Amino acid sequence: MRKTPNAELDRKTVTDFKAATKNPFVIVLDNVRSFHNVGSVFRTADAFLLEGIYLCGICPRPPHRDIRKTALGASDSVKWQYFEQTIDAIQQLKADGYRIIAIEQADDSISLENYALQPQQKYALIFGHEVKGVDPAVMQLIDDCIEIPQFGTKHSLNISVSAGVVTWDFWCKYNASRK
Repeated sequence: MRKTPNAELDRKTVTDFKAATKNPFVIVLDNVRSFHNVGSVFRTADAFLLEGIYLCGICPRPPHRDIRKTALGASDSVKWQYFEQTIDAIQQLKADGYRIIAIEQADDSISLENYALQPQQKYALIFGHEVKGVDPAVMQLIDDCIEIPQFGTKHSLNISVSAGVVTWDFWCKYNASRK
């Protein structure tokens, strides 16, 4: 098997990325404190052509060398906004027609593999603080809660891993529904 060289990967330029039709998903980071986690989420948002990222509360913001180090330039391609309060971001997203989904371990959460996307719906995926999770006040505003099934001893994934798992799942379901 031959490894594909970078020159053959058909990568978009930043200009091409910005002009491309995006998948109808926004990631909301609720007080995520790690520069590296934020940078990693930028890369995930770039990889799956997401509409953007909302950085809230204590989230670090570009430009910053530690975000850039992990994002590998995706903080230049992916549209982002900052909100001092996550609740303000949620209210704006609701007004713009997004379904608000928390990724959290909670009563009545839906296991990720069982969550069905609705055609023509836009989604905002909320990922919370590395230790405290999604803020309880934010949880009062959500439409649904998704939980990633886990079977080991920790029942905890790094936020950047969770964002990758959920985004991949949503991308697959969304694109399967368009065929």
